[in-house]
Amino acid sequence: MNDRPAKAARTDFEGKGSSARALLRLSGYFLLTVLVIPSQWLVLRLGLPNPGRIPLIYHRVCTRLMGFDITVRGERSTTRPTLFVSNHVSYIDITVLGSLISASFIAKAEIDGWPFFGLLARLQRTVFIQRRAIEAAQQRDDIAGRLRAGDSLVLFPEGTSDDGNFVLPFKSALFAVAQRGVDEPLTVQPVSIAYTALDGIPMGRLMRPYVAWYGDMSLMPHLRRMLGLGRIAVTVEFHPPVRGDGFDSRRALADYCFSLVDGGVQAALSGRALPPPAVPQPSGSAVAHS
Repeated sequence: MNDRPAKAARTDFEGKGSSARALLRLSGYFLLTVLVIPSQWLVLRLGLPNPGRIPLIYHRVCTRLMGFDITVRGERSTTRPTLFVSNHVSYIDITVLGSLISASFIAKAEIDGWPFFGLLARLQRTVFIQRRAIEAAQQRDDIAGRLRAGDSLVLFPEGTSDDGNFVLPFKSALFAVAQRGVDEPLTVQPVSIAYTALDGIPMGRLMRPYVAWYGDMSLMPHLRRMLGLGRIAVTVEFHPPVRGDGFDSRRALADYCFSLVDGGVQAALSGRALPPPAVPQPSGSAVAHS
């Protein structure tokens, strides 16, 4: 997750959802997590192959446990490595995307120090970054090193989470790795994530903060309240992947990804479908496909 705005919209969560359901789901989540942690630690400690398999299965079980109904549009890139570029609504994005993509996340460095959740992030081999311009070159090199090793990564380039009703402009700094930070042309796939309905009823602008986590919301109270809700519908759209070297600048690549991600979110929230985009192709090369 990324830094959040200083303040969030004031939303009255009291009286929403079921306390018993929240307790049951929260207990199941922590029990599952405690059982999985030693296995993943051992995989990393021994350097066993396919370290992303356990997190993928873990997140899939968590989505069922937490009551998420995920609809997937488009085809996920199977090229390794791929840089997945997504909008960011909540800490829940990690579980939703983690259930679909065998990849590590790029997250703010503060998460590394969080109790419990920091450990989970390390076990998923999260790349921790400081969002200071002075460290941009080093962080780009760290990300490039992981990509060269064949690790797919998930980037949230908004720089903060939002209320789920719109997508903030993408910051372009870390897109530089997609153009000159790896040995081979890098596959980049924009991804849209939208929380669309609660118990089959469309989730409007005022209801979406029950799921979105942003501003000055406290994590644990929000988690308890969210887990007390019913079935939450989520739409994840994988847009056509492109090659990072097919753009004149990192800003152009960031803007292209933003246009697709923002369009996908708005389409999901309104219940309509997007027309297929015109995918730019670098001179003399083919676009990377899944």
